[in-house]
Amino acid sequence: MKIIKLGILIILAGFLTACNDSSHGSEEERTSITLANWSQPIVEQTNLLVEEEKGFFEKEGIDLTLIPGNGGQDALKTMLSGHADIAFTDPGAVYSALAQGEDLVIIYTVYPQNVFNVVTNESSSISTINDLKGKRIGIYSRASGTYQNLLVLLHEAGLSEKDVNLIETGIANFAPLLQGEVDAAAATDTALIPAEREGLTDAHVFEVRDYLNIPSDFFVVTRSTFEENKETLQAFVEAYEESAVWMMENPDAAAQLASDYAIDGREQKLNKAIIELRNAASLDENGELGVMDMDIIQKGADAYYELGLISEQLEMGDYIENIKEQ
Repeated sequence: MKIIKLGILIILAGFLTACNDSSHGSEEERTSITLANWSQPIVEQTNLLVEEEKGFFEKEGIDLTLIPGNGGQDALKTMLSGHADIAFTDPGAVYSALAQGEDLVIIYTVYPQNVFNVVTNESSSISTINDLKGKRIGIYSRASGTYQNLLVLLHEAGLSEKDVNLIETGIANFAPLLQGEVDAAAATDTALIPAEREGLTDAHVFEVRDYLNIPSDFFVVTRSTFEENKETLQAFVEAYEESAVWMMENPDAAAQLASDYAIDGREQKLNKAIIELRNAASLDENGELGVMDMDIIQKGADAYYELGLISEQLEMGDYIENIKEQ
């Protein structure tokens, strides 16, 4: 698998691009798929990063290229510009693009569980969501999922952005919490692990999923890509699920390989903790992979509209296709 940076190397993405594979001593046509990722190569995505060694996609006849990104909107932009075939992106970015007139199809729920949270110190006396009123809350940025999911959390408690003081702190937003510069921090489950090691003790965690369990990430394509390449998309999803199952069944091996492939794979014990969290987020309440929960995805779109994050009401049934059943 190739991992490339857009802007350094021009990608001519396309499902019908064939390549000759002589790695096994014979020529075999494979289909090239370029995946626009929302992040840099990080531990929680080890199952994708080890493709060169494990060959999950190669076994399905796919030559996978991964383009690192800086957020779900960045991943969508890369795909819509024609530099990738599939976007690995978040619901907020998808809702926004659809409301602006893009014709997209969600083909797979990567993480059915919402992984976002809001964290406070036990000593802060904040014991309920309503206690956040008037408090300083750190977010990565207003373009991040931390901001969007915080608004969802506040909305479920009858609060809005006007009721709190938002402070953009960047991705290291637990440092301001530890230093007393904010009263709470909006982050993700995997970000909480290193923060606890750095001195965040007796943390009180409000999980967004306990209020509205919107999925964290999808695989998304354009309508034309979906209509023209269903079999290839099926093969992609099958390969991805094989890689996900491998990481679930082999967390220790994945944690060890993460040290070689992930930019944040500093320590195997920490890697394993992150991997186990993401393994759990990959399964729905019935322990299944990739389930497309129409009702919850629609509730998410409705919440984003009510919050003013998107300007149009969306009928999400028009944009969801379970590629596994095609």
